[in-house]
Amino acid sequence: MRITIRVEPRHADNSTCEHAVKPSGKPRDPASGCPGRTQFAVVCSEHGDIAQPHHVKQLAEPAVTKHRQEHRAALTAR
Repeated sequence: MRITIRVEPRHADNSTCEHAVKPSGKPRDPASGCPGRTQFAVVCSEHGDIAQPHHVKQLAEPAVTKHRQEHRAALTAR
């Protein structure tokens, strides 16, 4: 099984935001029903959410790298 770690945009209620949004996080289409993106969560396919959500995507990237390194270390320890 392949493990993936990604940064996922989220709404304020923590649901995934799959809508087209402006850089500000506001929806491009006001009629879409999207309340807007407010945060970015780091999600591992094996462990789920692995860090506190961040309001800026670039701030979530170090958590992705750290968690990926933890998986690599666990594989080499086997």
